[in-house]
Amino acid sequence: MKIVVLAKQVPDTWSDRKINLETGMLERSASDPVPDEINERAVEAALRYKDATPDTEVVLLAMGPEDATKSLRKLLSMGADSAMLVTDPALPGSDMVQTARVLAAAVERLAPDLVLAGNEATDGRGGVVPAMVAEVLGWPVLPGVNDLEISPEGLTGTAPVDGGMLRLSSPLPAVASVTERSADPRFPNFKNIMQAKKKPLETLSLADLGIEAGPDAAAVRSVMVSASARPPKEAGPKITDDGTAATQLADFLAAQRLL
Repeated sequence: MKIVVLAKQVPDTWSDRKINLETGMLERSASDPVPDEINERAVEAALRYKDATPDTEVVLLAMGPEDATKSLRKLLSMGADSAMLVTDPALPGSDMVQTARVLAAAVERLAPDLVLAGNEATDGRGGVVPAMVAEVLGWPVLPGVNDLEISPEGLTGTAPVDGGMLRLSSPLPAVASVTERSADPRFPNFKNIMQAKKKPLETLSLADLGIEAGPDAAAVRSVMVSASARPPKEAGPKITDDGTAATQLADFLAAQRLL
């Protein structure tokens, strides 16, 4: 089986992220770039199947700037076999539709049996790119599953819904996205870190894929119409116990509709 895992380079999750208030876009140079944490869980899901079925091939796929190769190398050190990066001057500022078109074109080139992804990136939090990729490919999708079982015949997974859990299944080829409640990612050992430096990593342009994409190629696209800085936190009310503290606390909770 061949499994493609969608990956994304994002600003460091633990840093103070900044937004350009003129463009409405993240200032990606304001913090260190790292592979998105949710991607590590998707890679782990693929690697667990590879551990049980050694003839499985796991390929990482990303769209981003040229330095996204650093994040792909880190994910390769977990145990994936190879990686592909689509990078092109026409792509910065692409919305989710254009991103999905590019990723789908790369998936068609790789011809996998299965595409895995995280349910949403920690920077944009759109949460729809995996489903959009599936739509472009014409494949079924298992969105936002907490657990995933892979077999040569297909996929099964459990997704949370209002009031319960939904059991999903699909034949292959298919796309599936996993949540933070899925597999905990493994830590790369020294051997895998060294091997990752030599693993194949192919860089492609839009011309290589044979498509036009990006903001200027979109007939319609989503744009940021306004952006504002997050207001500073304000101190909450203080309750002084003068014998009526319990009443004051109850009144406050009632006013906030917490009772």
